[in-house]
Amino acid sequence: MKVHWIAILIVLGAALLAPAVSAKIIEEKDGYVVSTIDEDTRVAGFALRSVSTITQGQRDYYSTYVPSGKTSFSHYLSWGSVANSLALTIETPSGILGTYYDSSDGFTDGRINLKISRAGGLAPGSWPSSVYGHVVSGTETYSYQTSLS
Repeated sequence: MKVHWIAILIVLGAALLAPAVSAKIIEEKDGYVVSTIDEDTRVAGFALRSVSTITQGQRDYYSTYVPSGKTSFSHYLSWGSVANSLALTIETPSGILGTYYDSSDGFTDGRINLKISRAGGLAPGSWPSSVYGHVVSGTETYSYQTSLS
């Protein structure tokens, strides 16, 4: 019985000592900070979800209404094949934030995980976004999720 408790304490101690992964800033524009989302954050709390398919050169459009008082807006785009490449463009009510590709978040893994924040709060209104089939062989299924906080 003592051996089990020692093993548990060692595992817990190692978990507590493991370094935290910090967000990487990808872009700063018009007071907005676009950064990566860590694994724990992107798994929890995504509200709007769309599952669709896309082909080479096709663009799918989305829009999310951001009410006043929100300080961050997270986007999670995921597709099956790293051989294919999708792109994500996000617009604020007053301009465009980047076009982001698979490697924009620091990993080429068939995902684009972004968090947009602004210290004074996000501009309220319609925030259009689009998913583009940048390099797609055949048809690619993808999932696009967003969350406001």
